[in-house]
Amino acid sequence: MIFSVSESVQDTLISSKINSGGESDWIMHHVLDSHEFDFAPFGSIPLPHISLFGLDISITKHVVFLWIVAVLLIIAFKIAANAYKKSLVPHGFTNFMEVMIIFVRDDIAKPTIGKGYEKFLPYLLTVFFFILFSNFLGLVPNGSTITSNISVTATLAIIAFIVIQGGGMMKNGVFGYFRGLIPGGVPAWLLPIMFIVEILGLFTKPFALAVRLFANMTAGHIIIFSLIGLIFILKTFYVAPVSVAFALFIYLLEILVALIQAYIFTMLTALFIGMAVHQEH
Repeated sequence: MIFSVSESVQDTLISSKINSGGESDWIMHHVLDSHEFDFAPFGSIPLPHISLFGLDISITKHVVFLWIVAVLLIIAFKIAANAYKKSLVPHGFTNFMEVMIIFVRDDIAKPTIGKGYEKFLPYLLTVFFFILFSNFLGLVPNGSTITSNISVTATLAIIAFIVIQGGGMMKNGVFGYFRGLIPGGVPAWLLPIMFIVEILGLFTKPFALAVRLFANMTAGHIIIFSLIGLIFILKTFYVAPVSVAFALFIYLLEILVALIQAYIFTMLTALFIGMAVHQEH
């Protein structure tokens, strides 16, 4: 299912390429997932197509970058853990990791979840650093932003949905959790409508998480490529200084957006967890 969405999008773009002469999809080629690892201008490495029991589990560019992000996270936390064994005073990279961890704990988890936030802190830290590393890796030359893949952000949203509902049910019980969705003092004739609205709200929250992260990370890359593309569309070098200057500005803005989106996704997830766990508030 993770690959089917990307495959269908790519098939649509391939059809558009054929119909338009193949000159209008170079931007999406750099944004979407693919079956080759680009090392422009040095060429590319084809990635294997794998099918298991009729299910496409091919290794794509975004899958490779998922593995790279996972390895980087393991290395980063291993370095930080080893540094604390030598000294409790952080230095350099360990200091950066401590600042981020304390930020997630004191400014996101504790205020939004409240009592019992410690149980959800490991998950929130994992989500925050995963999105942060993924966003920054996409800004590296020949890198790829896996959070611009709707399948990746949808998977993150599904996991968040499970954690939110699981946290609420563990704290209030299954029946008590669903009963707590309806605010007190609601007239009896409104109860069926309110229950349906609240159930739909359970699904719209993770949907908003997925779309917000996907749209913001995709939009920035498309704008940068579009600005650079003006040079070739207008077929003049006179526009190059303006295009490059604006593209550089958007690129610097993307660095800020990469951090903000990691914060927003983690903060909203923690907020939804707090709403599910402490329904009395």
